[in-house]
Amino acid sequence: MSATETPPPDDAGTHALARRNRRVGMIAFGVVAGMVGMSYAAVPLYQMFCQVTGFGGTTQRADAAPTRVTGQTISVRFDANVAPGLGWGFMPEQTAQTLKIGEQKLAFYKAVNNSGEPVSGQAVFNVTPDIAGQYFNKIECFCFTEQKLEPGQAIDMPVVYFVDPAILDDPQARKISEITLSYTFYKMDKPADATQRTSQTSAAVKGATRS
Repeated sequence: MSATETPPPDDAGTHALARRNRRVGMIAFGVVAGMVGMSYAAVPLYQMFCQVTGFGGTTQRADAAPTRVTGQTISVRFDANVAPGLGWGFMPEQTAQTLKIGEQKLAFYKAVNNSGEPVSGQAVFNVTPDIAGQYFNKIECFCFTEQKLEPGQAIDMPVVYFVDPAILDDPQARKISEITLSYTFYKMDKPADATQRTSQTSAAVKGATRS
């Protein structure tokens, strides 16, 4: 072979490079697909974590109010927020309520879909002060399930709750005179949307691998 001749291709090296490219492409696709899935599940997973741990003032869930109702009262204020991209109006129908500790109470929030298409949302919730979360119990709440509103649809959404009398036995919580119950609604992507994004990402990764 002369110095000016091009050496023959190394088939083994070419195949090894192709295998590495495919492996890198598969890993990249898996990471991106996992991130898409985590994004879709982020709100319900966060909600489950907070409900189990009481993190950040997350409220508790109960089947019924306690039989013990004390003579001491407490005020509950209501707050509403909407995450960007949801396209809803969302507000409490009462500013505050005063109730006896242990008493079952009913409150309402209103939501309206201001967009031109059906939209599903899920509410994340907490109370402040944070320490009150372990004593604030909900029996029924719109936040327990995903809500779907048609274009222009408005609904009244109930919350049935009580404050556990055990709060009076907690030296750090028994002096609380007011609790704020806050909700933030987030848009829930449809599984089809997530699948479509995954397919688009797969095509992009394959194209990058070939180049």
